[in-house]
Amino acid sequence: MADKKYLVIVESPTKAKTIRKFLPSNYIVEASMGHIRDLPQSASDIPAALKKEDWAKLGVNVEEDFAPLYVVPKDKKKIITDLKSKMKDCAMIYLATDEDREGESISWHLLELLKPKMPVKRMVFHEITKTAIQKALKDTREVDTALVHAQETRRILDRLYGYTLSPLIWKKIAYGLSAGRVQSTGLKMICERERERMRFKRSVYWDIKADVHPAEKKTSVFEAKLTSVKGARVAGGKDFDGLTGELIDAKKVVLLDEKKSKDLAKAIEKSEWKVTSVEERTFSSKPAIPFITSTLQMEASRKLGMSSKAP
Repeated sequence: MADKKYLVIVESPTKAKTIRKFLPSNYIVEASMGHIRDLPQSASDIPAALKKEDWAKLGVNVEEDFAPLYVVPKDKKKIITDLKSKMKDCAMIYLATDEDREGESISWHLLELLKPKMPVKRMVFHEITKTAIQKALKDTREVDTALVHAQETRRILDRLYGYTLSPLIWKKIAYGLSAGRVQSTGLKMICERERERMRFKRSVYWDIKADVHPAEKKTSVFEAKLTSVKGARVAGGKDFDGLTGELIDAKKVVLLDEKKSKDLAKAIEKSEWKVTSVEERTFSSKPAIPFITSTLQMEASRKLGMSSKAP
């Protein structure tokens, strides 16, 4: 067993240098230098056989179930060649990239490119110590395809939503900025909200309220509000569209402006008012729910302007 060689592939040369100290001399530790395969970054990266395909510029074949076009960057070809050379004499390969979507994807791409005939194990660790590395050698697993697909989906979305938008940003805002699945969607939301703001028309409506009291008493008894004029209901806030600001149904309501309101107020100010009916309704009220820490802090912030850190 001691004479057998094992190849351990990590992402960075710094990790490789440290991990070598914790492994026997028959373990060869090399770095992939991050991703070793990706979607084409420019037209020069596209294979000659696919240059005439319109979708190849995007790197994703949207007509074939969004199949990605993966290419090996020029600066990574030597790394692949070196790894293939060193794995020839090895009995086993350990893929020790990070345990996240990107790391899992790197391991999968290494498998796809190296096509090893010897056993391959996925080695994961969360700290670079001798104990952690030795434990990771024993507790290996297979490549998690669910994580690979998650990274692949995210990368394709970045390309579909951001790749064609970035050149526009370079022209209109600043060169070098990039847009992806987050920035482009955020920009879309801002644009939609701005269009809504532009569509909105400011509307004004008036209503009439009066303090009503018996003829023999001058103190106010209750407040009365004008609800209809000649059988048509007086328009209120709920009668306007929240997105456009326009009156929803002008035929069903009467819209009072300042002049109409003041004219009506003068006309009815000295009139004799009558109570035509009185309705009595029963209702029940419950005490407020007792405070918990979060609701107490929210109420203190709302009413007293206190922060959660206030003593």
